[in-house]
Amino acid sequence: MHAKRTIGTAPALAPAPEASQSYRYATLEGQDGARTELAEEVALAIAYNGISQAVMLVSPTDLEDFIVGFSLGSGIIASRDEIYDFKLSGCGSAMQAEVEIASRAFWELKQQRRQLAGTSGCGLCGVEAVEQALPELDVLPGAPLPPAQWLEGLRQRIGEFQPLGQHCGAVHAAIFMDGTGQLLLGREDIGRHNALDKLIGALIRQDIPLAGGIAIVTSRCSLELIQKVLRAGIQTLVSLSSPTGLALQWARRHNLNLIHLPQHSAPRVYSPAMEIQA
Repeated sequence: MHAKRTIGTAPALAPAPEASQSYRYATLEGQDGARTELAEEVALAIAYNGISQAVMLVSPTDLEDFIVGFSLGSGIIASRDEIYDFKLSGCGSAMQAEVEIASRAFWELKQQRRQLAGTSGCGLCGVEAVEQALPELDVLPGAPLPPAQWLEGLRQRIGEFQPLGQHCGAVHAAIFMDGTGQLLLGREDIGRHNALDKLIGALIRQDIPLAGGIAIVTSRCSLELIQKVLRAGIQTLVSLSSPTGLALQWARRHNLNLIHLPQHSAPRVYSPAMEIQA
C-alpha cells in the first residue's frame, strides 16, 4: 500500500514571488506618472509522476490550492485521494510542481496524452479531441435554488475576498458561499479558470462541506467553468457575467443550478429551465 500524505497540510515550498509589485510609468507626453501596483504572473510547469503535463500562467498565490483544484477540475484525478504528494520549486517567473498521483489516474492520463499549453485566457488549450473538450460527466442529483436574500448585495459583499483585485486590478475571483448563505473563502488569479481551480483546491484541502454551497465567479461563465464545478460536485454556480449558450445547455443537462447576477437587475436563473408564469 502506498503511503499517502494528507494533502490538507502544506508541503515545503520554494519562496513564491509577490502577488503584485510596484512599477513606474510615464504619460504619453513623457511626464513622470509616478508608480503603480501591477498584478504579477508566473509560468507554472506541472508534472505528474515525472511526466510533464501542463504549463499554466498563474498568479503566484495559493499555488498548492491551484495544483489540487487543477488536477480535479481537469479530470486528471477523480478524487483527492488520488493525489499522494506534491512539491513546488523554482523561483522568479518560472516555477515547477511535481505531483505524485495514483496509478489509476496516471494510467488514464497516459492514455489521453494531452499536452496543455495553458494561458490566462483559455481553459481548453491543447485539447486534442472533441471527446476531451466535451467529456461524459456525471449528472448532479439536483439541489434547491438559493433564497433570493442570499444574493442581495452580493457584488459588494464579495469585495473583502478580492484584496488583490481591489489593490491593482487585472485579476478574477472565485468565492464559496456555504449552505447557510455565509461567504467562507475566496481565491484570486489572472485566469478566471485558475481562480476557480484555486477555490476548489482550497475547499478540498480544508475539508469544507460542499452540500448546499454556491460557487461564485466574477468572470464570464463558459463551458470549462461548468465542467470544473460539476467535477467538484458543487451544485450551484453564480456568475457575475453572462453564461455562454453551451454553458447553459450543459448546466441544464447536468442538473447544475446556474444563475447570472447582472450589475443593475435581478438575478437570472438559467438552469434549471423555469416555466414562465403568464
